[in-house]
Amino acid sequence: MRNVVNALRVLEQLAARQPAGVSGLARTVGLPKSTVQRCLRTLHEAGWIRPSGDEVTRWVLTARALHVGRRATSELALRDAARPVLERLRALTGHTVHLGVPDGDAVVLVERLEAGEPLRIALPLGVRLPLHASASGKAVLAHHPTATVEHLLAAGLDGYTQATVTDPAQVLAELAEVKERGYADDRGEWRSDIAAVAAAVLSDGGPVAALGVSARPGRMRDRLRPEYGRLVRQAAATLTTALDP
Repeated sequence: MRNVVNALRVLEQLAARQPAGVSGLARTVGLPKSTVQRCLRTLHEAGWIRPSGDEVTRWVLTARALHVGRRATSELALRDAARPVLERLRALTGHTVHLGVPDGDAVVLVERLEAGEPLRIALPLGVRLPLHASASGKAVLAHHPTATVEHLLAAGLDGYTQATVTDPAQVLAELAEVKERGYADDRGEWRSDIAAVAAAVLSDGGPVAALGVSARPGRMRDRLRPEYGRLVRQAAATLTTALDP
């Protein structure tokens, strides 16, 4: 852990002073030159920095830092735009609401507003929700290109509970239904103690996030799901408009 912290400190100071060499960075961060040299070597191997021109003793950042920064900025803008939409959705449903963003084979939870209900579910931010076995995941997956869906199905689907659907044909049929009605639901497919509905937030025609409502299964009755589905669909549409005015 200490090596990671040192490398991040060196990276931060290099970003502020680039191009920079070992001696200057060592003085700035208060570490031995040998430690800074090891950090620079690690950062270089990982693709975060490169030599400045032909000067191998001085370093600058690569475009990787720019890509990460752009993603962080984009996510913060998304969360800011989503906050009032989530607050209204929570007020209308009385349940915990959440925002997730696609990340490879999952949707990552990036924002959550909890309701005051008893026995509420508190999922930590950063948790990864499977695409085929969560409401947010299915809402996003329904708007992915066919090739992406087929690749996921070909890789095999994990079963998380007895309710998880792992048959590719059934998953495809459900995704078609999700896309048609505008929202997805989860009936204990990822965790048996969670029921949820969610809708995709679209930008430039593709899914950039999912808005959802979650509760204990006993508090999300079948007769309420269509109404919750309508509400998350409207909330997602509102956020979509905010992102693509």
